[in-house]
Amino acid sequence: MFKIKLILIFLLFIFSSCSKNIVEKSTIKEKDIELQMIEAYKEGLKAFNQGDILFAAKKFNEAEILFPQSDYAPKSALMAAYSYYSQNYYSDAIAELERFLKIYPNHFNIDYAEYLLGLCFYEQIVNEKKDLQSIVDSKKVFLSIIEKYPKTDFAIDAEFKLDSINDILAAKETYIGRYYFEKKKWISAINRFRTVIDYYDRTIYVEEALHRLVEIYYIIGLEDEAKKYANTLGYNHGSSEWYEKSYSIFDKIYEKNKKEKNKDKLTNSILDKFKSLFRWDE
Repeated sequence: MFKIKLILIFLLFIFSSCSKNIVEKSTIKEKDIELQMIEAYKEGLKAFNQGDILFAAKKFNEAEILFPQSDYAPKSALMAAYSYYSQNYYSDAIAELERFLKIYPNHFNIDYAEYLLGLCFYEQIVNEKKDLQSIVDSKKVFLSIIEKYPKTDFAIDAEFKLDSINDILAAKETYIGRYYFEKKKWISAINRFRTVIDYYDRTIYVEEALHRLVEIYYIIGLEDEAKKYANTLGYNHGSSEWYEKSYSIFDKIYEKNKKEKNKDKLTNSILDKFKSLFRWDE
């Protein structure tokens, strides 16, 4: 019995020693990985500062992969995204940022990551006639930032960016509206100009849109509708050149009516004189 106890004690000692060695080796290995990760991150920073962006992004990615549970992991992912963004590699930056938002949704820099994503879309906008998807994507991200992170610097700048985006979208609708106007496709033109008024009323294009509606409704014979939009234009943009153009349309109508009335009076006067020549009682 005593021998059995000694054997058990001996076995426990061996197992505890082995377990201790395994833990120590695991700790040493983890420290080695952490050191490698820190080294990779430092190499990434050095490459970034030297302008070697692609190598920098590679090292930041390497740092994240080496020790994903470390605080350096999300930081490395963001640095990789920013590296790509800084040199206009927008597609690569977007891929990194979308991955970051998915993997680290509760990170304290999540607002910055989302803002940088919006910038990646925004800075690809060159022409409102061609870059519709970038416009739509950037607007979606900036609206999200304003809603989720109000009163932050990111939200304030997002509002400015949205004003620019709305100007671009209004320009696009106005451009298409002009095309339909020239082709005399009145319904299609009306729809485009009304979109400007309904959704982009804070842009400079709303004045032209109102005037175009005055023109169209006057051309198709709906003078009451034309007057309605002319009144709206005059009330909100009385000093605008577009209001002057709208006013001139109705001024022409007034002059035309005045001339017709004078013509009728003159005609009646001539007829009266002519009739007087044949009066028997004179």
